[in-house]
Amino acid sequence: MNTTRRTLLAGTAAAVVATPVLAQPAPIAATRAGQVRGGRTDGVYHFKGVRYGATTEGRRFMPPLPPEPWTGVADATDFKNHAPQLGADRPAVYESWSNPRPESEDCLFLNVYTPGLRDGKKRPVMVWFHGGGYTSGNPSSHYADGTRLAKRGDVVVVTVTHRLNAFGYLYLAHLDPALADSGNVGNLDMIQSLRWVRDNITEFGGDPNNVLIFGQSGGGSKVSSLLVMPGAAGMIHRAVVQSGSAITSITTQAAEASTARVLRALNLPVSAEGVQRLKAMSRADLSAKIQEAGGSYGTVLDGRSVPRHPFQPDAPAVSRNVPMLIGCTTDETASLRGGRDESLFNLTWETLPARLREGMPGRDVNKLIADLRRIYPNDKPSDVFFTATSAQQFRRNSILQAERKAAAGGAPAYMYLFAWQTPVNGGKWKSPHSVEHAFVFDNVAKSASMVGSGAEQQRVADAVSGAWVRFARTGNPGWAPYTPAKRTTMVFDKVSRVVDDPRREERILFA
Repeated sequence: MNTTRRTLLAGTAAAVVATPVLAQPAPIAATRAGQVRGGRTDGVYHFKGVRYGATTEGRRFMPPLPPEPWTGVADATDFKNHAPQLGADRPAVYESWSNPRPESEDCLFLNVYTPGLRDGKKRPVMVWFHGGGYTSGNPSSHYADGTRLAKRGDVVVVTVTHRLNAFGYLYLAHLDPALADSGNVGNLDMIQSLRWVRDNITEFGGDPNNVLIFGQSGGGSKVSSLLVMPGAAGMIHRAVVQSGSAITSITTQAAEASTARVLRALNLPVSAEGVQRLKAMSRADLSAKIQEAGGSYGTVLDGRSVPRHPFQPDAPAVSRNVPMLIGCTTDETASLRGGRDESLFNLTWETLPARLREGMPGRDVNKLIADLRRIYPNDKPSDVFFTATSAQQFRRNSILQAERKAAAGGAPAYMYLFAWQTPVNGGKWKSPHSVEHAFVFDNVAKSASMVGSGAEQQRVADAVSGAWVRFARTGNPGWAPYTPAKRTTMVFDKVSRVVDDPRREERILFA
């Protein structure tokens, strides 16, 4: 090559390098209430903080309303307000997920992640209802970034903020007939978000006739309760319950007693006057006061929006044709209880019985310990504690829910058990509550404090998120339905495998 040609090529290369890359215009989507401007990351469009309901300020304890229409283009490039929180402390293993936002009663927002806009595709829609019981939590947590899940599965991911604790579930119908729905307005918010999906998701490349709802812990309980609510009928086509199988709701009698405790703790009369003073409190003042007031929050069997228990005595007919994927982890309480009480990791065979009796009144815990030591001879006392309490509190209800769904006919139930153990902190946490978030959303890199990092973690994420996407698309996650005869279950681990009736002896102990 001669000198002149080399010079020309060098000049051309320099010109290419020097040419500025033009930024893509921010994506704009049209909802029924108005336009929203979002962003794009790694080929996935995201619209964060899209209003699906009007502010609840000034309408405390009332059902949600659709959003007020707006003119212009609303910003949807970052998360908006969260619902007021109650008891939201988490152990350090959850740290990498923390991403708080301001608390407000103006909190009915959702977030959309999609590979395409207005492209005519009918992608499955995966709607996430966060955990945190019914008292705390939010969808801006880093684990719930839907970018990777949307891209790998060619699905639309929607995550939802809704009212919580007293703002969403304080039952006041017996004191003020105008607040007949007060015990369930948080769930009614979720139904309002599903209406938004039905009416708007085509713009975001989604199929309103293929909507999966999924949630973990309190989110799983919310999913369970939505399956019994007539207001959600027809808007749910698949459902995933992760570590939160709700069999019953709170009765009105129990809800009334809880409300009385809250009002008395706030020095308010248990009467219509007390309700009016409660409504008049500032958001900040009410949030601060309920931190010390106690109270039980969850869906209330009010005979209106929640007409019956979710899975008692059987599976609800209203969602008979909705297939379900149900499961939990093997060591749920390691983070739930061990994260708040370090002494539980240092139990001895002498101290174990008393600690087990705290949550199992009337049970022969010495026999239970002997049985578990026979089944798992290498387990330490703390291992036995977390196995027993996890099976009692979570796995038993997961299995019961799957059994009742299978017995109902209609769409099938599928079962999983998450058994992969995190190496974080020397492996002390084993397979704790919430660990599967990193894998369901394919967000291992955003979850170092919970799962560490490495090729093994990504293999587990590929298996788990792949199963969730298959279930969203087809209603079958890739293995046989659960039946009491075979109890076919996918066990997610370093090597995931299908097992009939895994941990059978443990299951029988807690049946």
